[in-house]
Amino acid sequence: MHIIKLIVKNMLRHKLRTLLTVLGIAIAVVAFGLLRTVVTAWYAGVDASSANRLITRHSVSFIFPLPLAYKDRISKIDGIDNVTYANWFGGVYIDKKQFFARLAVDAETFFDVYPELMIPKEQLEAFKRERNSCVIGEQLVQRYNLKIGDIMPIEGDIYPGRWEFVIRGIYKPRDKTTDPSNMLIQWQYLEERMKEETPSRAGYVGWYIAQIKDPNNSAFISGQIDEQFKNSPAETKSETERAFQQSFMASVSAIITAMDVMSFVIIGIILLVLGNTMVMSARERVREYAVLKTLGFSTFHLIGLIGGESLTIAITGGIIGIGLAFPMIDGFAAILPKGWFPIFNLEPITLLLASISALMVGFLAAVFPIQRATSTKIVDGLRQVG
Repeated sequence: MHIIKLIVKNMLRHKLRTLLTVLGIAIAVVAFGLLRTVVTAWYAGVDASSANRLITRHSVSFIFPLPLAYKDRISKIDGIDNVTYANWFGGVYIDKKQFFARLAVDAETFFDVYPELMIPKEQLEAFKRERNSCVIGEQLVQRYNLKIGDIMPIEGDIYPGRWEFVIRGIYKPRDKTTDPSNMLIQWQYLEERMKEETPSRAGYVGWYIAQIKDPNNSAFISGQIDEQFKNSPAETKSETERAFQQSFMASVSAIITAMDVMSFVIIGIILLVLGNTMVMSARERVREYAVLKTLGFSTFHLIGLIGGESLTIAITGGIIGIGLAFPMIDGFAAILPKGWFPIFNLEPITLLLASISALMVGFLAAVFPIQRATSTKIVDGLRQVG
């Protein structure tokens, strides 16, 4: 109990210095949390990938379409349970700042392959019945105050013209990593308009999604799919959904890596801030530690005094930083263009890393002051001036 009182008194001896140190740690923890949240948000699509889904796209590039006729040939390969397909539709809703995924999908099979998109049965049946209907994620409902029966007009860019879709379904994400901001329209509706307006673009899809029975056979089945279309005008490249998502990340990998590194550099900054404070405090108290030794305080007591002060400052700064991180991240998400990050939350792993980092910094910052206090002889300590 006396040690605790001494720790508190030592902390309050230089209130401004302690306050600035705690504030510095808190700001660093907020910055760490924000950077880690951005990195986590970038990887949300990869985390949401299913192990039992394969993506088959054009071997040259994702932007080149594949013939619709491939579906039946892919579905006949052993080990594949179900096959669906999708197409990037694009377009502009309200204005170009309103970004969210707009996909044309096969209404009959898409939700069977993506069970994490939870939609009421009657809404799914309505979506299948009506050619110009669409299904949207619940995040779009909240963002634009939409409801069943509303019309979403889209100004086409990849597929020119004005498109109007009636909302017939709203899906909810089953998992926290599932994107709740997609807009799904019927590929069949797109196909019919292409046949009328641009027949040369009819009969193609963007990519296939194959649901496989055993994820351990993903490499073998991928090879089987690609072998089917080898030396054809539209050769394919099949890979796991995770690898497919990671290929998108490759284009911004340098930025993400830099942010990832910076988040851990911040931990080093915290260590320097707290370490500097503790070194200054230990240097000022060399004579006091010598006096304590003469009064019978052991090495263990000195370790408790210095380590306790360092840990208390680090934990206080960490708690304040974590507390501030929530509103800061919410505020940052609010100023981001809508749809940049469908999932932008402070993840538990980020909180855990921030907490562990604060504790580690508290321990490490106390090492040098403890070593100096315990190794200094009483006589040398009493002679210390300043």
